[in-house]
Amino acid sequence: MNNVVDKEELNWRLRVFDSLSYPTLIIRPDYTLVSANRKFLELFEEDQERIRNQKCYHFFYKKNTPCRAEDCPVVRVLNTHQGQTVTWRKEGRWEDRVFSPILDDNGEVVYIIESIRDVTRVKMLESELSETKELITRVVQSSASAIVAADRKGRIQLMNRAAKELFGVVNKECWPFDNAEQLYPPGKAKEIMSMLRDETMGGKGKLSGVPATIVSADGEEIPVEMSAAIIYDDDDNESATMAIYNDQRKKREIEKKLKDAQQQLAQSEKMASLGQLAAGVAHEINNPLTGILMYSSMVLEHLETGNPLRKDLECVIEDANRCKEIVKSLLVYSRSTDSRRQIIHINKLVEQSFRLTRDQKIFRNISIHKELDDEMMLINVDTNKLSQVIINLIINAADAMGGRGELIVRTYRNKSAQKVFLEIADTGPGIAEENLNKIFDPFFSTKPKGKSTGLGLSIAYGIVEEHGGRISVKQTGPEGTTFLLELPQYIPAES
Repeated sequence: MNNVVDKEELNWRLRVFDSLSYPTLIIRPDYTLVSANRKFLELFEEDQERIRNQKCYHFFYKKNTPCRAEDCPVVRVLNTHQGQTVTWRKEGRWEDRVFSPILDDNGEVVYIIESIRDVTRVKMLESELSETKELITRVVQSSASAIVAADRKGRIQLMNRAAKELFGVVNKECWPFDNAEQLYPPGKAKEIMSMLRDETMGGKGKLSGVPATIVSADGEEIPVEMSAAIIYDDDDNESATMAIYNDQRKKREIEKKLKDAQQQLAQSEKMASLGQLAAGVAHEINNPLTGILMYSSMVLEHLETGNPLRKDLECVIEDANRCKEIVKSLLVYSRSTDSRRQIIHINKLVEQSFRLTRDQKIFRNISIHKELDDEMMLINVDTNKLSQVIINLIINAADAMGGRGELIVRTYRNKSAQKVFLEIADTGPGIAEENLNKIFDPFFSTKPKGKSTGLGLSIAYGIVEEHGGRISVKQTGPEGTTFLLELPQYIPAES
């Protein structure tokens, strides 16, 4: 009866061993293979008899000597009496080999059972996940915008390189920020969180392009444009926050320069207007003054010494000479100021002019195309004055398009004629034919009353003429207008 039970138990155990879903081996402490289950035989296309009594190092590695003790999991199982797991890569596949001890009644290892698990798919997913994480990290770290993320308690978990530069922590020996609240002036972090939770501000947990102020590690307050978000977990609970910052200091500086340039342009127009008026008045007064002086002097010469009219005529001549001096002063005032010229590449001058205009709101919906020839195109000009001309033409083009369209700026040269050309083209409605011969006249403007002095193109014309150049309308029509500036090319003297 006991023999029957023993056979049944053995048969049962063999069936369990053979039905295991992983390829499995039984190994003796001397590395001899005792048995393999069906999955193992199918995987290695072997039969039980050929496997039995082989050494594991010979079967797997075709070696005649055992593996090094420090590398062998069987040795580690024998020494520790605990299971060991080793991951192998074989012919493009990944395997986890799990070695477990089978102990006798005295706790000694009598067999080692080895299971082989194919983890190729898991490893591939891990590799893809690792690559994705690495890509995300590279994207975040290489972003030109500063990115900061914090956990729900406000502890900073991520700050990319741009953020470290913006907050001034790149070369800091110790980390100056313990909490995201320290990135803002006092109380501002709570205001931002309130805005994030207010769904009317930009949607649930979102803020986009709002102005804000941050505080650097050195205590400097920096104006930024901020986009922020609350990160929610699967249960819709707040788990983290993140913010993206764009430094606005350069933009503010450019806006200030633009404002100064606009004020300078307005002042130039005002001064030019007064100059035009002064010149006109001076010329109109000069002719009658000359007649008054001439005839008064002639009458004075024919009057006797004691004639009472002599004194009156002398007063007339004195006052007329005084008026003549005033006229002379007006003519001096109306002349252009001295130019401070320098040699510059026309492309550089164009870029400088754009830096003073590109951030205006009127250009928000305008597509700007620059077709700047890279040939040597030097000009000898007063850069402030000529930049004023370019800015004026660019703003006029934007106004003509109503703030929506395409602006094309093109430079090129005529080498044989030693001329440099600048074209500024818009896609506006064009200039009416009846106005073409008036656009450079002082005080002429098609804009509503009070919107323009009508001196911009007149001043531009004078400045270009002063530089020995020419400004004209190259073409105009329903498809747009192109203004052409022609300037002498600077040719360096041969040494």
